[in-house]
Amino acid sequence: MHGDFISQLSIFVMAVFVGYYVVWSVTPALHTPLMAVTNAISSVIIVGAIIAAGPAEVGLAKVLGFVAIVLAAVNIFGGFAVTQRMLSMYKKKK
Repeated sequence: MHGDFISQLSIFVMAVFVGYYVVWSVTPALHTPLMAVTNAISSVIIVGAIIAAGPAEVGLAKVLGFVAIVLAAVNIFGGFAVTQRMLSMYKKKK
C-alpha cells in the first residue's frame, strides 16, 4: 500500500512538471486549440469523478470526486468563455 502511494505521487509530480512546461511553451496562436483540448480532458475528468463519487457510503473517494466535478466544471465553462471571448476579438466590427 505504501509503495502504491509513492508510485502514484511520483506520477502526479511528473505530470505537473510536464504540464507546466507544455503549457508555458505554447505560442499564442495555439492557445485556442489548446483550450479546446483542455476542455475535452476536463470532460473525461468529470466522468471519472462521477464514477468515484458514486458509491453509497460517504468516504474520501466521494468527497474528492465531488471536488473534481466542481473544479472540472469550472475549467470547462471558463475555458469556453475564454475561447468565445478570444474568437470575438477576431470578428470584424460592423
